Amino acid sequence: MSETIVKPFTKAEMDAMRAATRDEEGLKRRFWNKLRRVAGKIPFTEDLVAAFYCAVDPKTPSRVKLILLGAIAYFVMPLDAVSDFLPLIGFADDAAVLAAAITQVASSITEEHRAKARESLGEVAEGDR
Repeated sequence: MSETIVKPFTKAEMDAMRAATRDEEGLKRRFWNKLRRVAGKIPFTEDLVAAFYCAVDPKTPSRVKLILLGAIAYFVMPLDAVSDFLPLIGFADDAAVLAAAITQVASSITEEHRAKARESLGEVAEGDR
């Protein structure tokens, strides 16, 4: 297993995730901005957007929201264990964090969240044309 995946978060990474989750509106804005830039480059886009919709759903339990917002904050934060601009491996750490978060809260991500994700991704794709 890669050292990047096993290695615990640094203090700077944890501080950045905490700050991002405190500013939910800013996190939403940074999420959509980054997603528009990288959507075609990452294979886990639909899962990421479904997790986003679960995290902002008022019916989602607080514990689940915190886990998902932490993973989303890691995705959008500029400090990264593996730089996102590296081909093929740049998003490996983001995928690992997201996969771990989704595994913890999978039952909370509903078909409604996934349908919204597919709809939003269609709109993002149309906007790129």
